Amino acid sequence: MVTGASTEIIQAFAVLVRADIEDERIDLLRAALTFARIEDSKLDIEHYVRRVDALAKRVAAKIQDPDDPVQMIAALNEVLFQEEVFRGNSVDYYSPRNSFLQHVLDRQLGIPISLALVYMEVARRIGFSLYGVGMPGHFLLKHYDVDGHAILIDAFERGSIVTEEDCRQKLNSIYSGQVALQPEFLLAVTRRQMLTRMLNNLRSVYLSQRDFRRAVQVVDLILVIYPRSPEDVKQRAVLRYNLDDYRGALSDFEEYVKMSPDASDAEEIKQTTLSLRRSMAMMN
Repeated sequence: MVTGASTEIIQAFAVLVRADIEDERIDLLRAALTFARIEDSKLDIEHYVRRVDALAKRVAAKIQDPDDPVQMIAALNEVLFQEEVFRGNSVDYYSPRNSFLQHVLDRQLGIPISLALVYMEVARRIGFSLYGVGMPGHFLLKHYDVDGHAILIDAFERGSIVTEEDCRQKLNSIYSGQVALQPEFLLAVTRRQMLTRMLNNLRSVYLSQRDFRRAVQVVDLILVIYPRSPEDVKQRAVLRYNLDDYRGALSDFEEYVKMSPDASDAEEIKQTTLSLRRSMAMMN
């Protein structure tokens, strides 16, 4: 039994995130809509791209001074949060639909990172540059003004401009004071890191639901971005094993040992591969 994302989806995703594309040139919107095809294989990606294009035109019509970041943010917030009523899904935060862009755009509901992606992609179309900020437990956006000062924006809170103190309080509320704000928490992340975080969110949801079939599809796509990630190769092996894809599991376990020969569990994994080989030989 072969498991995982379809070859077509993997190839389409790879075209958008392959290593020879400069990170800032990655089309975040199309990449996110492409991985959403694991949930809807017939998804019309260009329909949703046109939806975002139309939002950007409405925002652009409200701007008099494109060099004024406060005015740009106000116009984005007016269209996205007042007219369209995008909002954070606090009621069903862990639904996989919050990570699939077609549902976020259709329902105007999402989690911090998916709302940030919509905000970022609308902003990009009007020439307003934003970067993702991968704070633990909460995703933000950052804009640098002409003087190099950073403005932090929270798309989950209707595009509010937030301070470092706000971020400290947010971390305290998420982690009950166990995680202190560090300067690196507010650094910009790459587009590949942003896509990986979205995929990791989905993987966590599917694992919590014990939906191993969907989880392995997600890991397939993470490995498109980071093919040399031993931990992801090992996890895919375990998922494949749980789905009775013994041939795929064996291949991944052997690849993991090659990638991490000195890992603390390398010997245990070698024994697992021997046991798998014996089991498969008895099946033939």
